[in-house]
Amino acid sequence: MEQPESKKMAENNPSGKEKLNTPGPLRMVVIGILLIAGLIWGGSRLYHSFLYVETDNAQIAGDIYTIISRIPGTVNVVAVKENQHVSKGDTLIILDIPDYQIKRDMAEAALQNARASVLAAEANASAAAATERKLGADLRRNSTLRRQEVISQSELDAIRAGAEASSAQHSAAAGQQKAAAAQVKLKEAELRNAELQLSYTTITAPASGNVSKKNVQPGQYVAPGQQLIALVGSSELWIVANFKETQLDKITPGLPVIIKVDAYSGKEFKGKVESLSSGTGAQFALLPPDNASGNFVKVTQRIPVKIIFTEKPDKNYPLAAGMNVVVEVKVK
Repeated sequence: MEQPESKKMAENNPSGKEKLNTPGPLRMVVIGILLIAGLIWGGSRLYHSFLYVETDNAQIAGDIYTIISRIPGTVNVVAVKENQHVSKGDTLIILDIPDYQIKRDMAEAALQNARASVLAAEANASAAAATERKLGADLRRNSTLRRQEVISQSELDAIRAGAEASSAQHSAAAGQQKAAAAQVKLKEAELRNAELQLSYTTITAPASGNVSKKNVQPGQYVAPGQQLIALVGSSELWIVANFKETQLDKITPGLPVIIKVDAYSGKEFKGKVESLSSGTGAQFALLPPDNASGNFVKVTQRIPVKIIFTEKPDKNYPLAAGMNVVVEVKVK
């Protein structure tokens, strides 16, 4: 006959107590290793916190040039594409030229006419000066004759009137000459302005960089000041890290920095602290907080810190403005 289940259990456990589920040696080893690893990691993080001040509120920044049109006109040519690299002075956009060429030609013709007027005014002034000299000499000679009573007083008066009239004519001619010379300067300025306006029909790159946010197409009419292209300068990139104000007591310019870019896991770049901002980020907001009114709630402020790269970034890891980074400033 089969033994009852309770009897079998009693035979296997004479003491009448269930055997405790105690961990085996292997499990104890694994737990010990995990504890040791945790202690090592926690200790290393604690030690790291004494040596570095860290923040992930940081981004790569760069010079961004807003390409605008200085004059109204129709776009004829867009010479670049999105994300294209350009060098300083490269042509980006060409506007419709003929209208501004005509204005330049008209200004040039007006200048030539003004210069011709100057020549005519100079000739008139020279003739008036010669007449004034002649009639002045006649007046002096006839004044002597009148004292000798060779001529009558009426004859002398007529000669004197002619001399005075010639002097007035000379003054008027000299004034016209000055006015004509002023017109020449005005027309020269108008020509320079017309040439300047003509030069604005070709829009060039103010610096080397990459074309971004292209908002222009051929045939489009553009107005002065309208943003056409955003050009991100490639000559220099830096980092703006927003540290808490409680972290700034350890940060000074010149300290070395480890830079980790979110886009490249495991890759580190070297840099250094260049400068600290003189104001918090909130002070430069569109509507800065006014703590003098309402209920005051103390909020830890963040101070922008500029960090520059101390080594040229690897071409295999291209960087772009706006990338998120984590920075660690070595303070000890």
